[in-house]
Amino acid sequence: MTQQVPMLINGEMVISRTTQWLAVTDPATQNEIASLPCATQAEVEQAVAAAKAAFVSWKETPVSERARLMLRYQALLKEHHDELATILSKETGKTFEDAKGDVWRGIEVVEHACNIASLSMGETVENVARKVDCYSYSQPLGVCVGITPFNFPAMIPLWMFPMAIACGNTFVLKPSEQDPLTPMRLAELFQDAGAPAGLLQVIHGTKEVVDQLLVHPDIEAISFVGSVAVAEHIYKTGTAHMKRVQAFAGAKNHMVVMPDAQKQQVINNLVGASVGAAGQRCMAISVAVFVGESRQWVGELTEALAKVRPGAWDDKAAGYGPLINPQAKQRVVQLITEGIDAGAECVLDGRDCQVAGFPEGNWVGPTLFTKVTRDMSIYTEEIFGPVLLILEVDTLEEAIALINDNPYGNGTSIFTASGAAARKYQHEIKVGQVGINVPVPVPLPFFSFTGWRKSFYGDQHAYGKQAVRFYSETKTVTARWFEDDIAAGPNMTITLK
Repeated sequence: MTQQVPMLINGEMVISRTTQWLAVTDPATQNEIASLPCATQAEVEQAVAAAKAAFVSWKETPVSERARLMLRYQALLKEHHDELATILSKETGKTFEDAKGDVWRGIEVVEHACNIASLSMGETVENVARKVDCYSYSQPLGVCVGITPFNFPAMIPLWMFPMAIACGNTFVLKPSEQDPLTPMRLAELFQDAGAPAGLLQVIHGTKEVVDQLLVHPDIEAISFVGSVAVAEHIYKTGTAHMKRVQAFAGAKNHMVVMPDAQKQQVINNLVGASVGAAGQRCMAISVAVFVGESRQWVGELTEALAKVRPGAWDDKAAGYGPLINPQAKQRVVQLITEGIDAGAECVLDGRDCQVAGFPEGNWVGPTLFTKVTRDMSIYTEEIFGPVLLILEVDTLEEAIALINDNPYGNGTSIFTASGAAARKYQHEIKVGQVGINVPVPVPLPFFSFTGWRKSFYGDQHAYGKQAVRFYSETKTVTARWFEDDIAAGPNMTITLK
């Protein structure tokens, strides 16, 4: 029998009593590596109740003690960094180097959470009126929920629960059912760091479990990362039930290549940004917009992409791993076929990719399209695979108009040697995260992850100061004290004026 994945409820690792179990499979072999429970309704209620009970005491815990918990936790995460990356590689198929990056970006958010005392400071103004002062506090909300995707099983849970808990909340995590082993190890290490029982709950399941959380009366806030359709469902349902919701959705990220850019830098960065992690990143570059004479570089880009090959997680020569499951591969292959049928030129076709020794793996080779039009499904849909589209325009203004007309606004980048072009681009583009000679502009945690338009539903974004605002409520106090009320103690004589 494969291992049964436990749940974390009220400080204990428990095996579910459910009759519904899902197979967790190795995407390179299709071998089952674990069995995952779909939590029962009673188990979900138990987890939420435990989080609600723990909140009563945790919200009164001094902020310095909350920070020390995060300090202990980040130290443990660093100590177990490679172990976490190995677990992550085996269940996602990511190469080991890619998995290490996934873990490290999560650790950086925990480091940021260690600054919670400074991050949660309020504001004060003395004498807003005569002898009247006004000041504000940040106070926690209560029980918060995180629903996380398969593609970053370390980083994205660590976007959520450390910041929420540092703010004084308790948390229920529902990780992806496709790679739950990494989040469970994160939870174990959090317990080892000294987290009180009930602070973090981890439950498993599919849509039924999520829907139960979305309408639960004891849930105050919901964080989500995933596809557009699910993000819309999460946001609409959660807000309809008076929850605070941040829902990160899909993307179609463009990289603009100006003719004054450094050619080799462009090619090297485009290769990694387009097919790295098998393209299964919401910040992947899936469209390259070549401006003017830079279109002459497409041939050399094609040659560079053709040299990249996928492989197993421990293959040091592999550029990326398999897609997460056969359904994901089938969808990507279908979109490639639709692009060819619609008249785009497929100059690199990865549909028949094979990796020696892994005949059952979900492999798709690097794929490159030219002669793409904006009405094709390969352009209108997020492919979420190692597929790069080439568009050509004559001017920077045309590139900006093209991108601003796209409904997504997660990330974009421009490669140029011109400060004026970069300034114009960053100012006029309607995208939340902009890279200048940086292909994947994911900000460090002291800023926030700021997708726009159809890439995000909500008001406050992930990590950074915006996460503190999302996981906190502001209380404003207006105070006046009358001097006539000053009482003299037995050894005090007070003369009032």
